[in-house]
Amino acid sequence: MYNEVVNSVRASGKERAAQLCRHVITSEYPPQSGGVSDYTHGVATGLAAEGDEVHVWCPACPGPQPQADGVVVHRELGSLTPADLRRVGRQLDQYPSPRHILVQWVPHGYGYRSMNLAFCWWLRNRAVRHRDRVEIMVHEPYLTFRADSFRQSAAAFVHRLMTMMLLHVVERVWVSIPEWERRWRPYALGRRVPFQWLPVASNIPVAQNPSRVQEIRRTYNAGGNFLVGHFGTYGWPIACLLEPILTALDDESIGYKILLMGKGSKKFHAEFVRKHPRLVRRMQAAGALSPEELSYHLAACDVLVQPYPDGASSRRGSLLAGLSHGKPIVTTEGPHSEPFWKRSGALALAPAGDTQAFVFLVRQLQSDPAERARMGEAARMLYQERFDISYTIAALRQTAICAS
Repeated sequence: MYNEVVNSVRASGKERAAQLCRHVITSEYPPQSGGVSDYTHGVATGLAAEGDEVHVWCPACPGPQPQADGVVVHRELGSLTPADLRRVGRQLDQYPSPRHILVQWVPHGYGYRSMNLAFCWWLRNRAVRHRDRVEIMVHEPYLTFRADSFRQSAAAFVHRLMTMMLLHVVERVWVSIPEWERRWRPYALGRRVPFQWLPVASNIPVAQNPSRVQEIRRTYNAGGNFLVGHFGTYGWPIACLLEPILTALDDESIGYKILLMGKGSKKFHAEFVRKHPRLVRRMQAAGALSPEELSYHLAACDVLVQPYPDGASSRRGSLLAGLSHGKPIVTTEGPHSEPFWKRSGALALAPAGDTQAFVFLVRQLQSDPAERARMGEAARMLYQERFDISYTIAALRQTAICAS
C-alpha cells in the first residue's frame, strides 16, 4: 500500500494544474484541540495550497478561527441531528455535482454516544440519491466487544452496523494504519471497496532555535545529565506502562533527568512523585505546550521513551513527533506495529509490557552516543520518506483527479 502513496506523490507533479472542489466533514476542527482536528486542518490547508477549493464542515466552536487561503470553514453540523444534517445537505446541494466528500471517521466523534446511525444514513443518501463521491478516512474503526460491559458491547454492535452502511456506498477507504483495513474489510460483505493506507503526519512542526533548546536543557537538566523525555496525554493505558518504566530507571549510579511533556503531564507527575517521592528530584513536567515550545522541548531531550500497549504504529502522533525531530526513541512492539518499524532501524523496540527489556534499551542508548546519533538520523529519514504531509496531499489529489 505504501508504494501506492509514493507513486501518487511522483505522479502529482503532472496534475498540479488540476483543481478540485472538495468537502471535508469532521467532528472537530481548530480551535478545537485533538489529533483529528490538527490532522484535518493540515490536510485542508495542504489541499488548498495545491490549488483545490476546500470546504470544511464541522461543529461550532468558540475561539479564534484558523485562516487559510482556499479553505472555507462551515460550522454548520450542530449536534448532527437529522434536522442539522438536512440543513447541511441543502447547503451542499448548492455546490456543483458530483461533490467530493472526505469524512474523517472516529465513531465517537459524531454524537449520539458514538451511535449516530442517522449520520451514516445521511452519508448513504448523499452517495445514492445525490451522486456524491464519498471517501472515508478511518482514524478509529470501532469499539471492541466486552463481556463485562453491556453498554460497550451494544455500542460495538452499532458501530459495526454503521461500518456496513458506509462500506455499502463509499468509493474509497483510507486507513491511518494497515490494521484498520483488516478490521473493516469483512464488513464490505464482498463489495470491492479500495482500501489504502494513508500515514498520518506529525502535527508538531519542527521549529529551529538552538539557543532556546539549550535554555530548556539548562532549565530541566542543570547538571548536564542524560535527559529522558516522554510526550503524550497520559491516559490510563499508556500511563500504566510508563510508571513502572520510570520507576525502574531509578539508579543512583546513573545521572539522568526525566522531562514529561504534554497535556496531563503535570497531573501524572504529581501522582507519580506522591507514590515515589525519591524520584521527585529527577522528574519535572512541562505541561501542555504550544506547538513551537513543544518542538523545542522535544529537541532538548537525549532520548524519548514512548511505550504503547498495542505497540508502536503509524497512528501514534506522539511517536511521529519524535521521529520528525530526529530523536532516538525507545518504544514497544505489539499487535498493531507495522513490520517496517523493525526493518528501519529507527526505533529501539521492546515487547509491550516488558519493563526490564525496555529499561535495558534506554540504558544501552545512554552509554552509546554514536548509536543515538545513528538512530536519530534514521528516524528523521524515515519520517521524511514515509510520513511527510506531502504524501498525504498527493495521494488524496491523485485518486480524486483520476476519478473525475
